[in-house]
Amino acid sequence: MRNEKKFLAKWICSQLDKSNYVFLTDFSRITVEEVANLRHELRKEAGEFHVVKNSVLKAAADERSLPNIDDLLSGQTAIVVGGNNPSGVAKVLKKFYKDAKEEKFAIKGGILDNVLLSVNEINTLADLPSLDVLRAQLLSLLNTPAQKCVRLFNAVPQSMVNVLQAKVNKG
Repeated sequence: MRNEKKFLAKWICSQLDKSNYVFLTDFSRITVEEVANLRHELRKEAGEFHVVKNSVLKAAADERSLPNIDDLLSGQTAIVVGGNNPSGVAKVLKKFYKDAKEEKFAIKGGILDNVLLSVNEINTLADLPSLDVLRAQLLSLLNTPAQKCVRLFNAVPQSMVNVLQAKVNKG
């Protein structure tokens, strides 16, 4: 491999190390303005959009022992990496895909925690609630039994107070 390609492969490796996921996209039919808008939306999720050369990406993926992505490396390829919310980044990509009328932009696939993802799996990931919502739901589930116990323990004294209050009001 030439020195230029080695440098690019090292740079792509550094990009792949930014997160536990990478999404591959075909950007061949979108405009520069649309790419700028996509990058702006991805920045909100700490994601980054980088155009890469297929052969260099393959070399970097092999160096990082990622699953075989040969089937995804056709046409022009860009990678999306960064941040620690793959669901949020997948949401941005899915929305951009729909807004781009589907013929301009394509999600090729991706890798999450060294597992190869299909386009359908990325769309499923995009449909998941955000990490903050999932945390809130989990805390709610953990908090519910404690709330029920407090209500149960409070029911007997509250009933006694209600009976005494009724007696005072009647009498």
